[in-house]
Amino acid sequence: MKKLLLTALLLAYGTSAWAEAGDFLVRVGASIVDPKSDNHPVVEVDSGSTLTFNGTYFMTDQWAVELLAALPFKHDIDAVGGGNIGETKHLPPTLSVQYHFMPDQPVRPYVGAGLNYTIFFEEDLDGADLSLDNSLGWAAQIGVDIDLTESMFLNADVRYIDIEADAKVNSTSIGTVEIDPWVYGIHVGFRF
Repeated sequence: MKKLLLTALLLAYGTSAWAEAGDFLVRVGASIVDPKSDNHPVVEVDSGSTLTFNGTYFMTDQWAVELLAALPFKHDIDAVGGGNIGETKHLPPTLSVQYHFMPDQPVRPYVGAGLNYTIFFEEDLDGADLSLDNSLGWAAQIGVDIDLTESMFLNADVRYIDIEADAKVNSTSIGTVEIDPWVYGIHVGFRF
């Protein structure tokens, strides 16, 4: 009898997870990529922001896989101690495995880790030909989803992404630009 009463109470208070195995979340919002300040002895890469979106698939109530995508980020390139000398754009697709701590609560923190592949394009340097190699590196994140309605939520996350690009100016190597940014995002999400 006690077991039956306990089971009924648990069901009455809704112990099921907000997202369960097989559920899919979509988040849309904006992110700022903030590179570390000492990127390279000669050049520095400034911050950039754009529209970001991601899809998360839940394998269990707590374990999920997320793919981050974005419109291109644009970054100004400055000479160390000087002004703007160029710009570049990049796309940062990132695949992460996430662990969601409290899947049955209205506020759901999570952590994630995975791989990032950054694609650089439209590199431009005043008076010279700039080339940045694509980068493969690890990524880590912390985030939180906060319920707005039964299927809509607010999301905030912070990521660290290991981005290091070999750079060439007029086909001559100038070494590795260590961008290694913190990425700050705010999104609205939907559960399917």
